[in-house]
Amino acid sequence: MLEKIYYPYNEFSKDLKVLTQKIDQPFDAILGIARGGLCISQMLGEYYDLREIYTINTIGYEDTAKKESVKVFNIPDLKSAKQVLIVDDIIDSGDTLTEVLEVLNQKYPNVTFLSASLFYKKTAKITPTWHVKEPNGWIDFFWSVDLRK
Repeated sequence: MLEKIYYPYNEFSKDLKVLTQKIDQPFDAILGIARGGLCISQMLGEYYDLREIYTINTIGYEDTAKKESVKVFNIPDLKSAKQVLIVDDIIDSGDTLTEVLEVLNQKYPNVTFLSASLFYKKTAKITPTWHVKEPNGWIDFFWSVDLRK
């Protein structure tokens, strides 16, 4: 069983600042993978003064158990975008980002997709364009646990 590590807001905001310093390519829209990428996409939208903030839904986990496949739905209209930054909290196996990119590249072949995450496991099948750190256990993000305290 993986050790659960609480990830508080103050660490999140520091890591998000680090992420903004790493991002060195322009983009004209942000796409948050729900649910883990939603806080990130909103805050980056404010930081970059962008209103083109979109959401895409995926289901790849049931609690802490990984499902056999990733379901992708609620695909936004991105046909007017040129470069889209896809954000998620963690790239664990890489299955979610891989599936999202497959769906989006098929639907929008003329759009360039970049990706960013706070956490990235080197064992994942895909590497995000930018990431901040590697997790040392199961991350309990503040947005998942704080209201339950």
